[in-house]
Order: sequence, then C-alpha cells, then structure tokens
Amino acid sequence: MDPTLTLPDHLLEVARAFTSGENEPAAPRSAATVVLLRDGDGQPGGLDVYLLRRHVGMAFAAGMSVFPGGGVDARDSELDPALWAGPTPEEWAERMDCTAEQALALVCAAVRETFEESGVLLAGTADSVVADTTGDDWEADRVALEAHELSMTEFLTKRELVLRTDLLSVLGGWLTPVFEPKRYLTYFFVATLPEGQVTRDVSTESDNVAWFPVREAIALADAKQMMLLPPTYATMCEFYDATSIDEALAHAREVPFEMIEPTFNPDNNRLESRPRIVELGIRVGKLVHGQ
Repeated sequence: MDPTLTLPDHLLEVARAFTSGENEPAAPRSAATVVLLRDGDGQPGGLDVYLLRRHVGMAFAAGMSVFPGGGVDARDSELDPALWAGPTPEEWAERMDCTAEQALALVCAAVRETFEESGVLLAGTADSVVADTTGDDWEADRVALEAHELSMTEFLTKRELVLRTDLLSVLGGWLTPVFEPKRYLTYFFVATLPEGQVTRDVSTESDNVAWFPVREAIALADAKQMMLLPPTYATMCEFYDATSIDEALAHAREVPFEMIEPTFNPDNNRLESRPRIVELGIRVGKLVHGQ
C-alpha cells in the first residue's frame, strides 16, 4: 500500500461531481490528533504506536484504526494563558502556519482529546508530569470533559496543573478531500507516553484499542487486515526509520510543515498526495515486506 488509493465505486460518482463543479465542498472543521509513541525493539519500524479502531457505525472513518484525536471545541480557544507551559501560542503558530489563537485551540484540543480517548494526560506542573490517571476521580473528570460538562480551564485549575505543550511536537497536517461530506483540517501532533502513565480502553467512539509496532501496523494494512486512512498510513511511514523516541521527535521537529490535501485524479480514479509522501509510502512498504 502507498498513501494513494483507488476510490471505491460509492465515492467515484461523488468525486466526479466535485471535479465537474456540480457540488460545493463542505467547510472543514479544525481538528487535532496525537501520535502516542513508546520505545520498541530499537530496530527500524519497531517503535510502538497507539491505535483506536472506530465503531463501524461512526459517520466518519467507520471501522478505521486511528490515532487519538478529534475536533476543536469552542472552549479550547478559551484556555487560561496561566495554565499554559512550554512553547508559546505564537511559537506554535509560526511552526504550524496559523494564527496564535488557532494554535492555542489546536494544542489544547490535542491534549484534551488524547486524555478523553486514551486516558493519557500531557499535563503536570512546571517541572513534573502527571504519572497516574487511573483512579476513579480521574475517570470522573475524563467523562465530564468528554461530555462537555467540564472545560480544560476548569479541569486544569481544579487539579492545579498546567498544559505541558513542551511534551508535544507537530508533524504536519491533512485536509480531507473536497468530495467528502465531513471534512477536517487536522493537525498531527506527536508525543511520548509519559512515564508512569498507561493507556486505557475508554473511548466511546472505538471498539478496540492496542499498541502496535509501526512495521506491524503497516504490514497489517498492506494485507488488508487493518484499515488505515491514507494520512494515518503516511504518518506511520514517517516514523519507520526512527529507532528511538528521541529520533522520532527530532524528525517531527525537523520535517518541513505541510498541510496536505489529497486530490482526485479522474484519469485513473485515484486519490493522490504529494510526491514526497507517495515515495515515502512506497519505500517503507518495500522495507516492511523485505523487497
């Protein structure tokens, strides 16, 4: 598999309607997703990545295995600046090619969604990180956040914590193709599983969660035993060469930021991406399969 694909019949007609100008694209919603990593076997493709398989009844990406994440909530942009530690919103905005206000909301959403969907919290004090979020009181707060009964400002204030933006790096972004009825402008962040914390099967949007070595997830996708969206597959390929967490985070910091929008090619009925992404997927696929 590479990060392009031939569209299924039920999408071909829709895609052609947009190509001909018959339909107008839906406005994309800003979203954030976090690639949670932990050290693996120290070999290429050996880093572990956390994936959630979405329920088959979901309106978007049904049955797909994805990273924790979701749409920006209106209250994410209202985070109290006093609860922010690490690179400033302005510094994030420069890296992400957006406004400081957008950067604040996206980073806040990344941390909130990761906690809601995996139980992992990228927060702490100025010099420490939360080490355990498995207690009943933590779960009650997680549920309240998920239900929009608690904002991140209220949650962090209550627990005397700050959002540790230094625990995150941003890799790039993907914009859903114009013909999709639900569209997202998604920023892909990367973070290490904090020491002492564990992931938990808590997401109401998934029916299975697990850690996979990057090479295994790619091999399963190529064998059609796991369904990955092209952005998820491409992101896995980005980290194939990294043999440690430090190498993966360094790559995320150094790779040029791109907002990628796959486009429909009516000549071959395929969804196409940037040449660098396609070449990366082909190269890694060959390595995974020993070619």
